[in-house]
Amino acid sequence: MAKENQFVEQIADIEKDFPQWYTDVVLKTKLVDYGPVKGTMVIRPYGYAIWENIQREMDRRFKARGVENAYFPLLIPMSFFTKEAEHVEGFAPELAVVTVGGGEELSEPLAIRPTSETIIGTMMSKWLQSYRELPMKINQWCNVMRWEKTTRPFLRTSEFLWQEGHTAHATAAEAEEETQAMLGVYKEFAENCLAIPVLTGKKTEKERFAGAVATYTMEAMMHDGKSLQAGTSHYLGQNFSKAFDIQYLGQDGVLENAYTTSWGVSTRLIGAVVMTHGDERGLKLPPVVAPVQCVIVPIAARKPGVVEACEALKTELEKAGVRVKLDNSDNSPGWKFNEWEMKGVPLRIELGPRDIEAGKMLCARRDTYEKLERPLANAADSVKELLDEIQKNMLETARKHRDERIVYADDMKGILDAVDDGKFVKAGWCGCRACEDKVKEETGATARVRAEGESTDKCAVCGEKAESVIIFARAY
Repeated sequence: MAKENQFVEQIADIEKDFPQWYTDVVLKTKLVDYGPVKGTMVIRPYGYAIWENIQREMDRRFKARGVENAYFPLLIPMSFFTKEAEHVEGFAPELAVVTVGGGEELSEPLAIRPTSETIIGTMMSKWLQSYRELPMKINQWCNVMRWEKTTRPFLRTSEFLWQEGHTAHATAAEAEEETQAMLGVYKEFAENCLAIPVLTGKKTEKERFAGAVATYTMEAMMHDGKSLQAGTSHYLGQNFSKAFDIQYLGQDGVLENAYTTSWGVSTRLIGAVVMTHGDERGLKLPPVVAPVQCVIVPIAARKPGVVEACEALKTELEKAGVRVKLDNSDNSPGWKFNEWEMKGVPLRIELGPRDIEAGKMLCARRDTYEKLERPLANAADSVKELLDEIQKNMLETARKHRDERIVYADDMKGILDAVDDGKFVKAGWCGCRACEDKVKEETGATARVRAEGESTDKCAVCGEKAESVIIFARAY
């Protein structure tokens, strides 16, 4: 019995030590391992399969909006960063710089890309000639490097994978609309594919991306009540187009600077899935991005016809487009149950001699722990229906968890009490940087996002007239 429960016993208590629980889960389910260079990670096949599913779903959505994929160099001349002063100041502490190549000192240091506004801006200035070529919409799937001092797999590492979209437009209104539209794409993806409810809106000036006119974010609540910035979309105005001469000849024959945007999400989303849905048994993966949506576990596998029936069921599910695995290893059924629960597989099917004789299969849902009998006839329809139900239930459960932990506060004590209790807190803000800084200094919470469409009379910090309502939270 000890062997069958070893997976559960090897992870920390999710309620008593959430950070250790997270580390245990991502390592023991083989999502990731530590790289040989401090602060780096190796994404293992099971973890990378989640990323591939994220890529596939995202890429389809991008292309539906006319975005084209490209690839740009990893190494960027340092002189490119100095062209946009705020941008270089914002990223300088995180830059990794190459000074030697081929055994010789380089004439100009090269930065390993922390983001690609500078290199893509340079190429856009070369490619863009006429208003007829607008809007220009480009995305790249790549790795980036930001030299981090404190790291945690998926959430913050020195090197990570992401996508970064960059667009150029003829007018400010078009660029602003694109910025907002991409935030909407991210929100729809997070909720319908990752089953993660998110709060979207504008960042404060303090939290704005270096070089942007405005930054929009989507914030997700993790199991412990902390916020995770899960994606951002930036309206860059003409800041980068002026710095990098991204110009086009307008219909009136006048040379104009384009208005640009950038937007991105990263492998941090995998961490978000783990911390939003996981429980005391380990991972709990939403079916849309789960590498294995359904696992078949033979019961009394040595008895005649059992393995053959399981293989036939696997073939039927595969033909229906279900990502399915047949676990025909020599481990006991109990061991397999624990292993696949730990790995977060949404649905488990148990099939033994009695089930086959009765023409039924026993389906165990990872989200609710329910065990349901379903007919073996038309099994694929039943499985797909259950997977859809699991996907919807996971979103509803996460949304309920979040909404129950959003509270209002009208003073500093209210903010502190709320974040100490693992909650998001809505509070009035006068718009003063000093008040925003005071919240962070005294509570450890930061301004995550503006609560759009909401208003209140006074700032919770200074008592003066409130400019807006801000959602404050401690964050990863």
